[in-house]
Amino acid sequence: MTDTSQFKPEFSRSLDIRQAEGKAAHVLDADMSEREALAERFGLVRIDRLAADLELERKDRKVEARGRIRADYVQACAVSAEDIAVSLDEPVFFRFVPESGDHAPDEEIELDADDCDEIEYSGSHIDLGEAVAQSLALAIDPFLTGPEADAARKSAGIGTPEDSGPFAALKGLGLKE
Repeated sequence: MTDTSQFKPEFSRSLDIRQAEGKAAHVLDADMSEREALAERFGLVRIDRLAADLELERKDRKVEARGRIRADYVQACAVSAEDIAVSLDEPVFFRFVPESGDHAPDEEIELDADDCDEIEYSGSHIDLGEAVAQSLALAIDPFLTGPEADAARKSAGIGTPEDSGPFAALKGLGLKE
C-alpha cells in the first residue's frame, strides 16, 4: 500500500465541519499554480479552468456536498498525442463521514452503492478541493482519441479498434442484418 501520509493536495480547500451549519454555499476556483500541479498529477497537457459550486449540508458529523464541477482542460490523444480540448460540466455529490477505524489498511471490505459516494475524514476538517480534484480525475477519459487518431494508426501499421478484437472476424463474414 502507498504511504499517503506525506501527500499534499494541490487544490486543498479545508473546511471545519462545524462551519457547515444548515445549508451553506461554497464556490471553489483553482488558481493557475493549482491547475498546473493538477495537470501534472493527472497527466494532462494543461487545465485552463477548474471550478465547483457546492451546497453543503451537515447532519451531525456527516457532511453532504452537492453541486456542479466545471473544467476546461487539454488532453493528449491516446493514439496520436495531438492536443484535444475538453470541457466538463457535470453534477457532483460527496458525503464526508468520520473515519470508522474498524478495518485494517489492506483489509478487503464490501461496499454498497451508497458507500461509493463517501469520503472518510479524521478530526473535524474535510477537504472540498481534493474531493473536486478527484472528481475531475474520474471524469478524464484515459482512452480519448482525436480526429488524427486513425491516420496515426495507419502510419504505424495499426488497425482501428473495429478491425481487431473478437468481432473483427465476424465482420468479414459479410452477414447482413
